[in-house]
Amino acid sequence: METEQRRVEVNVGGRHFETTTQTLPVLPTTTFLDRDPSLFSDLLSLLRSPSSSSSSTTSPISNPSRLIQEASHYGLPIQSRLRSALSPPPLLGFDASLSTTLLPASDPFATALSAAPDGSLCLAHAGVISSYDSTLAYSCSLRTHLDRITSLSRLPCFLSHDSPLPVAVVGSLDHPGLHLYDLSKGAHLGTVFWSDPSDTRLYKAWVAAIAPPSSASSPLFAAFEAAHRENCILCVDPTTLQVTGEIGRQSGIAAKSAAPNRVLHLPELGGLVFMSSVSAGPFGYSGYMRLWDPRSGDPVWETSEPGGRSRNSSRFGDSFADVDADGEQLALYKVCWKSGDVGVADLRKLSDDPWIYLSDSDAAAGAGGGVSGIVHCYKGQVFVGRQSGVEVWSQLDNAEPESVGGGRWRRNWMDGEEEAKKGFVRQMEAGGDRLFLCRQGLDGVQVWQTSRSSRQVSLLCPSSS
Repeated sequence: METEQRRVEVNVGGRHFETTTQTLPVLPTTTFLDRDPSLFSDLLSLLRSPSSSSSSTTSPISNPSRLIQEASHYGLPIQSRLRSALSPPPLLGFDASLSTTLLPASDPFATALSAAPDGSLCLAHAGVISSYDSTLAYSCSLRTHLDRITSLSRLPCFLSHDSPLPVAVVGSLDHPGLHLYDLSKGAHLGTVFWSDPSDTRLYKAWVAAIAPPSSASSPLFAAFEAAHRENCILCVDPTTLQVTGEIGRQSGIAAKSAAPNRVLHLPELGGLVFMSSVSAGPFGYSGYMRLWDPRSGDPVWETSEPGGRSRNSSRFGDSFADVDADGEQLALYKVCWKSGDVGVADLRKLSDDPWIYLSDSDAAAGAGGGVSGIVHCYKGQVFVGRQSGVEVWSQLDNAEPESVGGGRWRRNWMDGEEEAKKGFVRQMEAGGDRLFLCRQGLDGVQVWQTSRSSRQVSLLCPSSS
């Protein structure tokens, strides 16, 4: 214990500091460092009191990205501890608040989002991709050859060739092909087209949705749609940009064969691919969901709404407005357009009518309906964007660990009435411990997270529920 707490005297740029080896474990007992003393002072303060980084009672860090870069000169353990100190606490939707709004310098209306597990973000605005690091400090912008990017993803870090910035994967409903851009080099890496010698029209197909690779050996999946509405999902090798497979080819002439607007790879479910399509018309919403096995190219489950063989005739016509899959919980969550109810289905026990509808003690659950509703599951929570605001569902208990949707659920409104009046949520993406929202008619991207001070209060004053 005496060794761990040994005092260290450090001369940084002519200014003397005194600390312990527990705070700075990689420095010798006496040393001189030719570095900026003001940056070292901020670094030392954060290492001593990590919780102060998000506290409203202390001065905010003006340039956290520069501070992380400075920490690299003191060794990886210190840099890692600093990143942890600058990160927000675990995301709790019922306790989250608006932290900041990211406003790109040009064309601030975001058209697509892609968040990473470290809390960093790539956003598309018109034909530009802007990147923000894990501290939400601006990194760079790249103007692509596209006029409007409508689909955006990124290659995981293990496929980014040690690039400090992500490799972006983008698609546009106005331009054919799937495009990859290296944000570090500002370079276009290549384009993947849907090609078939028997039908040259497919070469002009655009991309409607993208699912990134889940491992170094898995492909990325992109939903292509041609002008005559024929569509499919292409499996693409992200390193060679070669098409390795094609699944789900369909005519697109009906709602049950329309191009998917959501594609998700589920490695937790044996590598199955989930796809869904939903469209709105004068008589409400209609759409379908399917699970595909990319190895055989065959569907293993599918359903369409309205229709199917629902056991509850009162829900006929109450189709889903949006759906998302939770790979960790192996569950599907949907929001119904008419009632606004949230349904959950166990991906391991899918049937003709697998839905259980969530409820809590609040009789107003589903208030505001599900028109223009979107749903996003993240870290065991279900976020639902409605015209009346953003609600979050969290599970209080589960009597049967193997069941999905059982137990008691709590529903809370995440944003207040004034915030909801600014515009309903049209895009939602989560990464790290942050939730990123885009609102209709509002510039920029809102960043919601749990502050350390509110988290401390919630721990000291637990809810009576």
